[in-house]
Amino acid sequence: MGEWDELRRHVGEGIPEELPLPPLFDDTVAHAPTSPSALDPLEEQLALSNALRYFPTHQHKILATEFATELRKHGRIRMLRFRPTEYAMKAHPISAYPCRSREAAAVMLMIQNNLDPNVAQYPHELITYGGNGAVFQNWAQYRLTMQYLSEMTDSQTLVMYSGHPLGLFPSHTNAPRVVITNGLMVPNYSKNDDYERGNAMGITQYGQMTAGSYMYIGPQGIVHGTTITLLNAARIYLKRSADQRLSGTTFVSSGLGGMSGAQAKAAVIAGAACIIAEIDPDAATKRYNQGWIAQITHDVDEAIDRMLQAKREAKATSIGFVGNVVDLWERLDEREIHVDLGSDQTSLHNPWKGGYYPTGVGFLEARKMIAASPEKFAKLVRASLVRHADAISRMSKRGMAFWDYGNAFLLEASRAGADVMNADGTKFSYPSYVEDIMGPMCFDHGFGPFRWICSSASESDLDTTDAIATGVLTSMAKTCSPEIKQQVLDNLLWISEAKTHKMVVGSKARILYADAEGRREIALAFNDAINDGRISAPIILGRDHHDVGGTDSPYRETANIRDGSMFTADMSVHNFVGDAFRGATWVCLHNGGGVGWGEAINGGFGMVLDGTDKCEERIQLMLGWDVNNGVARRAWARNQGALFTIQQAMLKDSELKVTLPHPADASLVESALK
Repeated sequence: MGEWDELRRHVGEGIPEELPLPPLFDDTVAHAPTSPSALDPLEEQLALSNALRYFPTHQHKILATEFATELRKHGRIRMLRFRPTEYAMKAHPISAYPCRSREAAAVMLMIQNNLDPNVAQYPHELITYGGNGAVFQNWAQYRLTMQYLSEMTDSQTLVMYSGHPLGLFPSHTNAPRVVITNGLMVPNYSKNDDYERGNAMGITQYGQMTAGSYMYIGPQGIVHGTTITLLNAARIYLKRSADQRLSGTTFVSSGLGGMSGAQAKAAVIAGAACIIAEIDPDAATKRYNQGWIAQITHDVDEAIDRMLQAKREAKATSIGFVGNVVDLWERLDEREIHVDLGSDQTSLHNPWKGGYYPTGVGFLEARKMIAASPEKFAKLVRASLVRHADAISRMSKRGMAFWDYGNAFLLEASRAGADVMNADGTKFSYPSYVEDIMGPMCFDHGFGPFRWICSSASESDLDTTDAIATGVLTSMAKTCSPEIKQQVLDNLLWISEAKTHKMVVGSKARILYADAEGRREIALAFNDAINDGRISAPIILGRDHHDVGGTDSPYRETANIRDGSMFTADMSVHNFVGDAFRGATWVCLHNGGGVGWGEAINGGFGMVLDGTDKCEERIQLMLGWDVNNGVARRAWARNQGALFTIQQAMLKDSELKVTLPHPADASLVESALK
């Protein structure tokens, strides 16, 4: 039997005519915490009817009782009976997938990567990361989507409504193969309670950023961004020179789950000694076994002592403290330890469902409390956030530089009553890392998280792409302007060392930060290499939505836009639409992201490079727009770096004409209003 025979036989079968066997609980993978139903009796009836409509009526009698039990026990109907077991859930080579469209096969590959147990946080619940960042709402949606993708041609487009495959629609070869939306709500119905009800009824989902858009590449996806953040933070806050790493520097944060699991690796690459707290022992152990964290301990003083020893020896290392981050901060404060850099990456966009755990309560006890006593759990979380913020305040007064990592820590701490506002109550006491670091130093200049996946699953192809990207950045470093040279050099250092850090989990993927010119040059070089056979199969391009122009998020991506437009969402919507007609293979638009439901709108894409001239045209059109849309918006907000960057872009492209602002004299404005 061939290696992929079972995959080819079953991946496109859709809803099977015969019911699969009832599900068995698999304790070899992590599972989402149970939560109570958010629905009243009439809404529960609606949720059950909504679930049953995926199946022929003769199966309803058996499934109705089973799904009702899932709803009452877990707060959601995941349809666990229909989770495929005939084939391995992972990114197989593109040639393994049955298809009529190679672009559709690329989408299948990326969906399965998002649900790979080695990649996903809660794979059986279809959650990739962040506690609730879902690929689909249920397994019926997965099955139907894979069936459609295996059948579709290059003249059809698959439409996805919050995980639900609405169907295949006639389009044309230049249209996206898939158009995805997640969680888009009428504005007055975009509160957290609305999400809980809508998701429980099976009508909407939280796609996070790269979960519901099929573009997650494991923790590597944020390792690079975290590395760049730490390097630039040291330059700003610790006055390190541009070419210095963080030797002899300490960094403390929390979270070793999905995205946050990248922090330890990033700190070591940057050269720091760090402690990352993680309350879930399984998550911490998983990262330790995968080599993402160097040491692990359950003793808070031992963790601190190990960090201090590494600092004295100027040794880069990562210590995973299995425990509550509040206990860690308070113990650091009690011992009067100076920490250089501090942050937090717990999933505070999801504080009431296991994204954050209160101090003073054991992990397993807290998980039970989420379902059994949700109001008590929420009360303890709020109290814990106040203690958390107070400890950070005391540490900051001793000289620690702390920033919010865009995970809604300051937002939820302020809502809990913590003292995290400045004297006049107009802004937070601590900056978002976008305000001080990534916004002015990267995003305003067009630099953001550009990523690619080798659809062949070949290590050789990944090595070739690394070499190509290294060559492009080497050339750019010789001719680029002083304003962006350090970012080019940081990324050149990153990509030249990428393989040695063994960051691949799941698909053969890579990421680096690049501007519009860098992205186009790298993509064009990949396309040429596919054409002449140096790369054996198509390359899938994408990015994190956490980028220059993909996301409107006032507490993260657009936190350094200060013309009053930080709460608007025009940029991300135009990004989504513009990518669609300029050549993206799939496009997506989400409500939510890392800061929470209702707090952001973000757009993303995937693009399949196949080595053709047609693909070269798409690269030129789409990748430039995808970046310059955001740079132009930032320039209109009067951000100096963006003004410089967009003017340089217009000099290079005569068809690009952007409205530029005329700055007003502040004293004139003040005088006129008097």
